[in-house]
Amino acid sequence: MVNDSAVIPPDEWLAVPDIMELTGASLTQVRTWLRHRELVGMRRGPNNAVMVPASFVTQEGPVQTLRGTVTVLADGGMEDAEIIDWMHRPDDTLEGGSAIAALRAGRRAEVRKRAQEVAF
Repeated sequence: MVNDSAVIPPDEWLAVPDIMELTGASLTQVRTWLRHRELVGMRRGPNNAVMVPASFVTQEGPVQTLRGTVTVLADGGMEDAEIIDWMHRPDDTLEGGSAIAALRAGRRAEVRKRAQEVAF
């Protein structure tokens, strides 16, 4: 699962205050992104704080195409930790080598197609 730092190194996770600093968003806005599943995170670290993979966030906010992919995977029964893992799992057949890298490169259709195959 995602708790293995080999999947996402410890320094590539953002706490809510880090997201606020990066994006300039308010605490309320970041909480809204999490509640509306525009961002997906999990509790980590000694303080059991909500953390989000840095790859899910840009200076403008959540990666725009992330929400739809998260919805497909969640509707297929995946938990947040599984979604995070799937998005970061190495896949040489996708541009950038993972689903999140492909989304960031604008390959939404291919990632969603694969998400549908995995989820259903």
